[in-house]
Amino acid sequence: MQQILRSYRSTLAADNDHPFLHGPFTPAMDEYVADTDSMQVIGEIPRDLAGIYVRNTHNQVHESIGMYHPFDGDGMLHAMHFEDGRATYRNRFVQTTGFLAEQAAGRSLWPGMLSPQLGARRGWGSIGAMKDNAGTDVKIHAGKLLASMSQGSEPWRLDPVTLETLGPDADWARRVPDGVASHYKVDPATGEMVFFNYPEKPPYMNVGVVDRDNRLVHYVPIDLPGARWPHDLGITPRYTILHDLPFFFDPALLARGQRKVTFFRDLPARFGIMPRYGDSASVRWFEGTPCHILHLANCYEDGDEVVMDGCIMPDPHKPNVGQSTSESRQAAYDKIRAHLDKHNNPTLMYRWRFDLKTGRTREEQIDDEITEFPMVSNDYVGRPYRYSYNVLYQKGEWLFRGLKRYDMLTRRTQTLEYGPGRFGSEPQMARRIGATGEDDGYVVTFVNNMEEGRSECWVIPAQDISHGPLARIILPHRISAGTHSAWVEADRIHGEQRDPRYIPS
Repeated sequence: MQQILRSYRSTLAADNDHPFLHGPFTPAMDEYVADTDSMQVIGEIPRDLAGIYVRNTHNQVHESIGMYHPFDGDGMLHAMHFEDGRATYRNRFVQTTGFLAEQAAGRSLWPGMLSPQLGARRGWGSIGAMKDNAGTDVKIHAGKLLASMSQGSEPWRLDPVTLETLGPDADWARRVPDGVASHYKVDPATGEMVFFNYPEKPPYMNVGVVDRDNRLVHYVPIDLPGARWPHDLGITPRYTILHDLPFFFDPALLARGQRKVTFFRDLPARFGIMPRYGDSASVRWFEGTPCHILHLANCYEDGDEVVMDGCIMPDPHKPNVGQSTSESRQAAYDKIRAHLDKHNNPTLMYRWRFDLKTGRTREEQIDDEITEFPMVSNDYVGRPYRYSYNVLYQKGEWLFRGLKRYDMLTRRTQTLEYGPGRFGSEPQMARRIGATGEDDGYVVTFVNNMEEGRSECWVIPAQDISHGPLARIILPHRISAGTHSAWVEADRIHGEQRDPRYIPS
């Protein structure tokens, strides 16, 4: 079975030469459903792989207002549902209010993150000017997918099987006026989801907890010194780990309505350890080396210490927001590419240890290879863990050329290169039915095979990624390069019902 459910009309100009709207970033305008009766499978899909791999995508439909940034595109989810050695692929746009309004208008109504000064309508994100595109993150919680954009948006719920947009969360969205930023975390034991947002108004951050039955049970303001630009948070069974990093909009310029992200290298990085149901007064702040952090691998408790692993950006830099009148389009494109190229803006696997008894922070660089998007098994989020699966970057591009597996106990690593002209997505670790070990399962990712003009879903043995894929499923169309992904275990498709035998004590 293979069917196009709906096709959308793009208004991108025929002469639009933006590099992030072509090649691996070419937007997809068709929504498909297809199963493995119609999709070619190279190899064999494991019968003990059960669940859904979902990846979010910035998939631009209309010609942009001002300079397009690759994080501006309309959210589109792509999913591969595995069951009993078979698979079904689906993709759908996230039907946000902004997406529907622009569909009705037949054009863009909001500018993107590089041109907020051109905005005329109420917007979303921490700067309050962007379209709510829900194109960055996606996770499963309480039987529904939750999609959002990085800087904060409505908590958009979708059916995990059909990808039908169900709207902003009906139970608690209106109680969270500043929205939900990306990188919410779900505790595998309690089913609680911890989230945050960071508006440009005091107190500059809020943290919330939604329980396994999708009730907002905790939502508190967190006092920060000023407007900040964090990206991730961590959890352990008892704590939430918050970031106040010295990479944020210059306050003097922000007071005049200008947004220039600046690295204040004389300020320390601050990390707040907060009881899960604590408030601003209960946050204990630790200092560390000045840096920025995009993505964490995991956090856990180790005696009197909280351990946080992630990818440090020791010397962050970012192009100014907006395009100068004297700047050519090509110069602006080059500036975007230079910022997104991690070989130009390195990120490295790193560990922080926060001693709750002494107040001391210890730091350690794990590796000197440029890597990002670290991912661990859902069952080990917030717990002591051993394995992180990270992406490797194509030099000069914002494209993922391969995977790197870190054994955090032995410090041994494995790598998998996808091959020339092949670029992957954020991976997910899918533990198999009956798994007994942390890495007893598969790594799943979408790969754009530009050499053959197609997209594929790869299923890779998690214990030996260097083996390469056990199965490659050829998608019915080529999809755009995307951002974050999620793994939905079969027993979590309809709610937080994870078999407790899979969750470490």
